[in-house]
Amino acid sequence: MPSKKHKPEEIIGKLREVEIMLAQGASTAEACRRIAVSEQTYYRWRKEYGGLKTDQARRMKDLEKENQRLRRAISDLTLDKLILQEAAKGNF
Repeated sequence: MPSKKHKPEEIIGKLREVEIMLAQGASTAEACRRIAVSEQTYYRWRKEYGGLKTDQARRMKDLEKENQRLRRAISDLTLDKLILQEAAKGNF
């Protein structure tokens, strides 16, 4: 089964569907089958997105991407600094 990358909005929608099914008496396994994800995926999603609204989840993902970009930039700058320090030692 090919994995599909779900958007935060889709995940929150599916979590709401499961909540409705569970309130109607369906089992967790049955609800997960209906939304076509494993129970493990459902619990992981619930842990990460449970209680969030769609716009909050979207903002969280945007912040995670920005954080990753900034970490990469810091890493590159640190490496550049170390290289320059090593080069300066050789000149003196």
